[in-house]
Amino acid sequence: MSNSFTMIGGEGPNSYREHSKFQGALVEASKEKINEAIATKLDIDITSNLINIADFGCSSGPNTFIVVQTIIDAVEHKYQKESNLEEIEFQVFFNDSPTNDFNTLFKTLPSTRRYFATGVPGSFFGRVLPRNSLHVGVSSYSLHFVSKIPKEFKDRDSPVWNKDIHCTGFSKEVAKLYLDQYKVDVWSFLNARAQELMSGGLLVLLGSCLPNGVQMSETVPGMMIDFIGSSLNEIAKQGLVDQQKLNTFKLPIYLAHTDVLKRIIEDYGCFTIEVFKKISHANGEFPLDPEYLTQSFKVTVGGSVASQFGQDAMEKTYELVKKKTQEKLPQLAQAKPGMQYLIVLRKN
Repeated sequence: MSNSFTMIGGEGPNSYREHSKFQGALVEASKEKINEAIATKLDIDITSNLINIADFGCSSGPNTFIVVQTIIDAVEHKYQKESNLEEIEFQVFFNDSPTNDFNTLFKTLPSTRRYFATGVPGSFFGRVLPRNSLHVGVSSYSLHFVSKIPKEFKDRDSPVWNKDIHCTGFSKEVAKLYLDQYKVDVWSFLNARAQELMSGGLLVLLGSCLPNGVQMSETVPGMMIDFIGSSLNEIAKQGLVDQQKLNTFKLPIYLAHTDVLKRIIEDYGCFTIEVFKKISHANGEFPLDPEYLTQSFKVTVGGSVASQFGQDAMEKTYELVKKKTQEKLPQLAQAKPGMQYLIVLRKN
C-alpha cells in the first residue's frame, strides 16, 4: 500500500486523533464480545508470564490504546483465574506504515499503562514479527485497503479504465479487478498473521464491509468519496491540479461484501472463525452533519490527496466537498447502511 495513504497525524483540530470517534465507538461496542472470545477461545500455553499483543494498523491513537487495554484486561482476567498467575507482563507492538505518526502515538501513551510498548513500522501485508511469537493480534479499520491499484484502472485507453477514484460497485468489470486484488491482499495479511501467531492464539478484526447487495456508492462513505472525486475534477478544470495526473489517481480502498469476506477467510484455511458478527455501532451511521462528514473524510483521505496534488489543492478540494455535502444532504439521508463487524479468528 502506498505510504501516502496515512491518516493525518498530530494532535491538532484537523488530526485523525481528534476525528476518529466513529471508529472508536466500534471498539467500545465490541468490548463484551471481545472479552467473551478471549475467555472461551484463546488457547495458548503460557510458558512464561509474558504475553505479546500487536495492533496492525494502529495509527496515532487513541483508539489503539482502548482496544489494546480491552485485550489486556480480558487476558489477565482469564489466566489469573485459570492458572493462578499473580502477575502477567505484557509487550505490545504497535504496527503501521513507516509514514505513520509514531511520535504522537508514543507521546500520548497512557500514563497508567501496564505494558511495554514497541513501535514496528512496516506494511501489515507482510510479516513484521518473529514466527510463533504472538498471542493476540488486532486490526481495526485496516482490512479495507488494497496494496496496489490494478494497472488497467490508470490507463485511459483501457476498456476497464475507472473514471472514479474508487470502486463504486456499479461496474462489474472494475469491481472484479478490485476484488481479485483484495483477495490476494487479505490472504497476504492472513498469511503474515498465521506465521506470527502461535497455535491457539487469536486475531481480532474490527472494521467495515458491505451488506450483501449494497454497492459502495449507495453508502455514506461511498457518496463522500464520490464528492471528493467530483471536487478534484472541478479544481482540475480550473487548472489547479493536472488532469492527466488526476486520471491515474485511485484510492487503495475496497469494501467487500459480507459473504465474500467470510468466504475469503474460510478459503485461506489457517484460522477457525470463532466470531463473525455485525456490531450495533454506538454512533449509528455517520451523523448527517456537513462539517463532521467533511472533516472525517479529510483526516482519512486528505493526506493521500495532499501527497498527490499538494496541500493547497487538498484544502480547496475539501471546501468544495463541504458544499457538496450540504447540497446533497437529502441523498445522504437516503443512503443504505454499511456494516460494522467484529471478527475473531483462532490460529489452527
